[in-house]
Amino acid sequence: MRGLIDKKGEQFAYLEGNTLYTMDGEATGYLQEEFVVDLAGKKIWRVVGDGVYTLNDAETIGYFSSDMPDHLVR
Repeated sequence: MRGLIDKKGEQFAYLEGNTLYTMDGEATGYLQEEFVVDLAGKKIWRVVGDGVYTLNDAETIGYFSSDMPDHLVR
């Protein structure tokens, strides 16, 4: 599991496998190549390394944390 951390350092979502979830455990999208796509497959954010950006790279959304084993976060 990898957290999605905003610019203020707060986790607002997490990635399990390629699925992105809200902090309430609701699936909201997927990691697909270098993009986060919504459940309908529409690109919503660009991923470069661990950084997450708007599609035109004009604004930083946040970053993915390091991978954490499930037994450490549950």
